Amino acid sequence: MTLLTIATTQMPCTWDLPGNLDQAERLVREAAEKGAQVILLQELFATPYFCIEQSHKHMALAEEYRDSRVLARFAALARELGVVLPLSWFERAGNACFNSLAVADADGRLRGVYRKTHIPNAIGYQEKEYFSPGDSGFKVWDTAFGRLGIGICWDQWFPETARCLALMGAEVLLYPTAIGSEPGCAALDSRDHWQMTMRGHAAANLLPVVAANRVGKEVATTDPSLQMTFYGSSFICDHKGKLLVEADRDSAGVLVRRLDLGAMREERLSWGIYRDRRPEMYGALLTQDGRNLHARWNTGGV
Repeated sequence: MTLLTIATTQMPCTWDLPGNLDQAERLVREAAEKGAQVILLQELFATPYFCIEQSHKHMALAEEYRDSRVLARFAALARELGVVLPLSWFERAGNACFNSLAVADADGRLRGVYRKTHIPNAIGYQEKEYFSPGDSGFKVWDTAFGRLGIGICWDQWFPETARCLALMGAEVLLYPTAIGSEPGCAALDSRDHWQMTMRGHAAANLLPVVAANRVGKEVATTDPSLQMTFYGSSFICDHKGKLLVEADRDSAGVLVRRLDLGAMREERLSWGIYRDRRPEMYGALLTQDGRNLHARWNTGGV
């Protein structure tokens, strides 16, 4: 695949769960009508962002991979439209639950599961209440329209995620997301920082990046004073981090762009950033504190 037409989307979500799915389907159909071959929906698009609060009643939203009505519906839609759909959903697996994603290929087949690696815990982002840390390892999928590397929301802040996906052969990096205001710090607006971090991944790895965020205000069911406003701003950038298209903070909608993956591949080769890597020098990345534990205790140093 040399030329890829790709779309990102954004939408508000409510407790009208069938309505969320209908809205997501409308966006997918709109993107397909505009020629998109790969269409990215936001993180946990089937529900409100229930992680705004800690409430065990939300565990009932989780679905097993093989029995998920969300995955079945959108895999059938992918087959009907001949498009690729990365699908974020709340996965139940035995006694564990995960923030997961499956890729529906253009023939409607599901290509397996990625489970979110990095799980945040902050006021308004209480994901450790619901999700176990992912055990799938990072995933890259060969699809009808290219080789896709996908991380989920908090994963996008870690350069290790992007580099691992790049080393695994991803041609595009995609990040479904749910991010907005910070109930623990009302003055913080992370929108520009959020975008710049992912654009940096694009530039550092010479890979285009696509992000899909939600919009709208959501209120906790247990405490109405706990509210979040998601800031949208979904975007597509090229392999050097240049913004190609960007959504606003408030509106549901679809953005579509064509990417020349062949030309981008040639530029990656010309820069030599993968040729000149020194993996044997990156041992600090395998530690929590940047030091070699065995050497530290043998020398008495810190």
